Amino acid sequence: MATKIKAVKPEEVKKRKPLVLIYGATGSKKTWESILFPNAFLADTEGGATEDAYKKRLAKAGGMYYGPEQGSQDFDDNIEQIKALATEKHPYKTYILDSLSKIYNTVITNEAERLGDRDAFGASKKPAVQRTRRLINALDKLDMTRIIICHEKALWQGDKQIGTTFDAFDKLGYELDLVLRIVRQGENSKAFVQKTRLAGFDMGGSFEWNYEEFSSRYGKEIMEAEAQPIVLATSEQLSELKALLESWKQPENWEQKTLDSAKADSWADMESDKIAKVIAFIKNKLK
Repeated sequence: MATKIKAVKPEEVKKRKPLVLIYGATGSKKTWESILFPNAFLADTEGGATEDAYKKRLAKAGGMYYGPEQGSQDFDDNIEQIKALATEKHPYKTYILDSLSKIYNTVITNEAERLGDRDAFGASKKPAVQRTRRLINALDKLDMTRIIICHEKALWQGDKQIGTTFDAFDKLGYELDLVLRIVRQGENSKAFVQKTRLAGFDMGGSFEWNYEEFSSRYGKEIMEAEAQPIVLATSEQLSELKALLESWKQPENWEQKTLDSAKADSWADMESDKIAKVIAFIKNKLK
């Protein structure tokens, strides 16, 4: 009898490229060291890497620049760029968002102004949180080392400061492989591990913040491997699915739950192999 169980042996699971959040005070060399990661696509939301020293450093590592003039200060445009990187053939191996704090807080400010007196119980944060979830869903499909840079802010317990944390959606850490606090020490910087699910990065440990040290811990051969694009649903698949949906009475919220499980904004955003399974599922239901 055929089985529907989908689990595989642990040794068959392929190691993915890391998804990392780093945060720290101004001048801690978060960006300065990040842009030496190989073949970086730098999404500079603050326009802070336009100085010659940054441009030369980025070019030295084979990187490219996507800044305010190219649309980096628009949250949704950043998501579309990530989707393009996930689906097209290109030479980039590292994606850097510098910073998430800038576009996250801009969305909150704009929504607070729109709501005015109706802004209560964190209502102005909802669009920023929704966009952050979409951003992470897009990054999850990207076959590149992914570095999210955030500002540092105080962490409070009641009226007492108990430390620092990143300035963005507070539950973002649950979605990440690694969270690092970057601290400047003289001419160099150290990374302090705040959250980890990676071997080689022990909770509470620290290491020199630079590409050579990071890649020696994670695996240079993985981080420098060519990015493999995903294949999205074809027009034929989308047409077939549309016809099937018109013939099948869906359970309540089925479509949204299916899209959410595939981390897709729409059917067109879903990978071809996943939408093939959806089509097969509906055909079976229609028999």
